[in-house]
Amino acid sequence: MITKSLPSLFTVGNLFLGVLAIILVFNERPDTAAVLVIVAMLLDGLDGRVARALNAQSEFGKELDSLSDVISFGVAPAFIMYVVAFGDIRPAAAAWVVTAIFPICGALRLARFNVVAGTPGYFIGLPIPAAGGILATLALFHNELNVYVLLVSTVLLSYLMVSNVKYPNFKKAGIPKAAIWITPIIVIIAVIIGINKPSFISKMIFIPLVIYALYGLKKNVDRLFVLRRRKHKAMETTEDLANSKTHL
Repeated sequence: MITKSLPSLFTVGNLFLGVLAIILVFNERPDTAAVLVIVAMLLDGLDGRVARALNAQSEFGKELDSLSDVISFGVAPAFIMYVVAFGDIRPAAAAWVVTAIFPICGALRLARFNVVAGTPGYFIGLPIPAAGGILATLALFHNELNVYVLLVSTVLLSYLMVSNVKYPNFKKAGIPKAAIWITPIIVIIAVIIGINKPSFISKMIFIPLVIYALYGLKKNVDRLFVLRRRKHKAMETTEDLANSKTHL
């Protein structure tokens, strides 16, 4: 029974860290709040893999995971960004709307994921943990970046979550059943490093997350160019056939 509950414990841990991140950002500790979002990402990545390794997947776990993700990777990162960067934007309504749009798009992304069959090996739309991780760590650059750059970035991430851009899901990289006992140790190590080096660990994670987000965009743009080339060739072939018939 306890073994079957292990994936849900990771999910509840993810939710707990998301709520804690919201509390910390309002207590002027955005660096630590961003770290908690990153650790929540780790827990979110582990719960599904542990469930598959233990053959403990369930509809309850799936729904719990989605509800937790809305808080940890939707609401928490949006609040982090609002508190550290958007508070002085005028009119204030613009900041309120952009802040609200992010978790709303995240919720729509999760709802679509739960009811629409995806492409094997890919997510449709940027996964909310990646979007939330980027937003939370991007907020730490609020002194280096113009606030309107952060505003546009938030809108772009929101759009990517509900878009049809494909992103690799890496679900084949599972956890052997014999190695499950190591996962709590990994989480504890991640928390210790995050507490001691909050700004460093958050900004270090930011780079691969941005590369992941841009990878999906690049693949989508490449696909559009391929489709346009095929359409152009098809039109040329049709024109050639029409011309040949005219000459005949």
